[in-house]
Amino acid sequence: MSISNKDFMVFSGTANLPLAEKVAEYLGKPLSKIDIKHFPDGETFCQVQETVRGRDVFVIQSGSPQPNEAYMELFVIMDALRRGSAARITAVIPYYGYARQDRKDQPRVPISARLIANLITAAGADRVLTMDLHANQIQGFFDIPLDHLHAEPVILKYIRDMKFAKPIVVSPDTGGAKTAYGYSRKLGTGLAIVAKQRTGDSTVDAFSVVGDVKDCDVIMVDDMTATGGTLSAAAKMLRENGAKSVHAFVSHFPLTPKGMERLMKESELDELVVTDSIPIREGFDPSKLPFKLTVLSIAPLIGEAIKRIHADESVNDLFR
Repeated sequence: MSISNKDFMVFSGTANLPLAEKVAEYLGKPLSKIDIKHFPDGETFCQVQETVRGRDVFVIQSGSPQPNEAYMELFVIMDALRRGSAARITAVIPYYGYARQDRKDQPRVPISARLIANLITAAGADRVLTMDLHANQIQGFFDIPLDHLHAEPVILKYIRDMKFAKPIVVSPDTGGAKTAYGYSRKLGTGLAIVAKQRTGDSTVDAFSVVGDVKDCDVIMVDDMTATGGTLSAAAKMLRENGAKSVHAFVSHFPLTPKGMERLMKESELDELVVTDSIPIREGFDPSKLPFKLTVLSIAPLIGEAIKRIHADESVNDLFR
C-alpha cells in the first residue's frame, strides 16, 4: 500500500501549539500524542506515544519565538519519528527562523539559513513545508523537496473586504518591491516604494518615497517585522507625503522587546495585520497599541497544503 493510501498523522512541538491545534481542527483530526520535556539542565527530550510505523507524518514547529529551543525540539521529534519507522516525515515550519542569515555579507560569518537546512535534513526530514521565506534563494539550500506557501491569499481576502476608497500598494523598502508589485497587480492598484537606509540592526532612516501616495489608503506589505523599525520609518515618511491612512500587512511577527516599545510610542500606523505563523510574544498587550492589531490565521492554508502533500496533489494550485 502506498503512503497516500494510508491515513496521515500530525504532531506539534511547543513553539506554536495554538496554530497546530487550528490546523488539526481544519483537518478534522486531533494532534497525535507526544510527550516533550525540558530537563533542568536545558536538554530536550521527547517520546512519541503512538505508533508511526509506515505512516505519513507531519511535524508542525515554528522557528520562533525562541529559535534555538524550537529547532532542537524539531530535531529530536523527527529523530524519534525516524527511529519509530515513519514512512515519510514532513517538517512544517510556518516561520523559518534564521532566514535573515542567508548570505556571507561580512568576513568570517556563517550562512546560518543553510546550516539550519542541513540540520533539518540530517534530523530526518524527507520534505519541508514553509511560508514566506525572507529570501527565495533559501529554497536552494535544501536537497529535499520544499513546498513554499505564501500568506498572500489570506491577506488579499482581508484587503478586499476592507474596500478602501483610494488604495495604493507600497513596499517599505526596495527589497520588497517585487512582492508589492504582485499585490498591486492582483488588487488593480498603483505602486509606490519607500527608499530606506538602515543605520543599525534595529534602526532605519527612511528618506524618500517613489510614487504618489497623497490622499491614498496605503497598503504596505512586508514579509516580517521584528523591531518595527522599517514599518515605523516608512509610515512616518508616507504620512509626510500625504497618505490618508497606512495599513501594514506582514506575514511574520517575531516581535522583540525593542519592537514592542517602538510600536507603542513611535508608530504612525492605522493598522498592523499579521498572521499567526508565530504566537504573539508573551507580555505584549495589543490593547495598548495606538493602532489596531489584526491577526489572520494561516491554519486553513497549512491544513490544505498538508492534505495535498499527503495525496500527492499540487500545492501550487492553492495560489491560482
